[in-house]
Amino acid sequence: MGKTNNPRRVADNEARAKQTMIRISPQKLNLVASMIRGKKVEKALAELEFSRKRIAGDVRKVLQSAIANAENNHGLDIDSLVVAEAFVGKNLVMKRWRARARGRAARILKPFSELTIVVREVEEAA
Repeated sequence: MGKTNNPRRVADNEARAKQTMIRISPQKLNLVASMIRGKKVEKALAELEFSRKRIAGDVRKVLQSAIANAENNHGLDIDSLVVAEAFVGKNLVMKRWRARARGRAARILKPFSELTIVVREVEEAA
């Protein structure tokens, strides 16, 4: 009388990893995610390693997690993996305030994002 298994959210030749509550705006995170979309995972990891963006390290960790999921959970070959999807979503926004002149206050918005990376195993055409 256990629970039934959830259906897979991705295809049989795919694996995914997701990170939530990343402390950066979705617009800035999407710039880094668009750098790796559609590339082979080795090249994507190299680009993230040498990127000057602050958030590139976190994106690299999520990509490594997706690669590990592909290898350990789904038995996919690492050498033939491609970043099929890398998409960004909004998360909560912390609201803070800053004191201004004449007793007023200015709002400071500190947005959070979430990142999902899907890697796919592709057969190399000879």
